[in-house]
Amino acid sequence: MATPKFKPCMQRQPMLFPPSVGELIPENALVRVVDSIVEGMDRSALESAYPGGGASTHDPSMMLKVVLFCYASGTYSSRKIAAATRENVNLMWLTGMRPLGHNTVNRFRSERIRPVFEDVFSEVIAVLAEAGYVTLDTYFLDGVSATVKTANFTIAH
Repeated sequence: MATPKFKPCMQRQPMLFPPSVGELIPENALVRVVDSIVEGMDRSALESAYPGGGASTHDPSMMLKVVLFCYASGTYSSRKIAAATRENVNLMWLTGMRPLGHNTVNRFRSERIRPVFEDVFSEVIAVLAEAGYVTLDTYFLDGVSATVKTANFTIAH
């Protein structure tokens, strides 16, 4: 009887040149779609939620990408989002390998994004509709209805 041959598993083998995190993510991955949408949108409303001064803070565009990607992936808990920034290669790429704490995620959602969320959400939906990613006619968010007119890509909220 022949002996089985196995390919070696070198999980503890150090790499001279480790791959870039971005190289591990396929070109058509959802995280890349979220990244391109946020990069292409007007983020002035989001950035205006920061008063300035004091210690440096996480980039609001990066935080928005993390929240949008996690929501699209079905993760809503700030603790689970924070854990995913340490464990999920997609979120490691979005954060630049800088894990977030759950308080940071929670503060962003409750203090920074809340006043401008409707505007930001409407713009994201408009971009998704324009790119053909959105097929629903109406979105409901916290009791607010936002209608997407797919024929001419306008949002009414």
